[in-house]
Amino acid sequence: MNRTILSAAFALAAIPLCGCVVSYTTPGGAAGIKNLVNEELADAEIAELMKVEPASPFPARIAVARVQASGYATRTNSGYGHGRYTVVTTRDIEEEADFERVAGLPMIAGLAPVSRLLLPSKLGSIKDLRLSAARIKTDLLLLYSVDTKFHVEGDTLMPLSTLSLGLLPTEKAYVASTIAGALIDVRSGYVYGAAESTKKEEKRATVWNSRAAVDKARIIAERAAFKDFVEEFARLWANVVAQYGG
Repeated sequence: MNRTILSAAFALAAIPLCGCVVSYTTPGGAAGIKNLVNEELADAEIAELMKVEPASPFPARIAVARVQASGYATRTNSGYGHGRYTVVTTRDIEEEADFERVAGLPMIAGLAPVSRLLLPSKLGSIKDLRLSAARIKTDLLLLYSVDTKFHVEGDTLMPLSTLSLGLLPTEKAYVASTIAGALIDVRSGYVYGAAESTKKEEKRATVWNSRAAVDKARIIAERAAFKDFVEEFARLWANVVAQYGG
């Protein structure tokens, strides 16, 4: 079913409920951490990259930053800065217990969020975040991004798609969220490793007949994915400490 037919079907379903069409625009996309970290390099640059070594002491202080595509916004949040990516500094899917879990891991001396006060308004590379992390005297940068997809009637809606809402059977619509992250040395730019988690939300108590209902499904999926991402990071961290912790 193409998107035009899909939108029309939603519109017809919504009319008996309110006499009008209610629409929801899906959030912007992930920042593409892989592309930011692994930019296209010439052979000489690759040779230099291979010389990069880890430089962090242990126990280590970790700066944490969530990055999204430029212009990212949801009903509950928005990013700071523009350029190749934006930084989301307000926590809406993350809970304090998640960060307490990370802070309690062995050989972590503390966690600190990357503040928008220390970031330039135009964001072009990972170095902008490393500089911010260096200003708060942290050793490592935990960078992560949220990629949420809405699946309706077998179709996957891309970021910033507009969908018309109505009485849709719950088994035909769900939200899937993937959180991918990387652990980077603030001093050298060395990448210690990556972690990733995917969760989907399909057990909703309500149908998608309002923006709030759709956004609730998004938040549930993203919170579940973040909790699982924390556990994936814990496994990554155990390997980092075993190899580099001395």
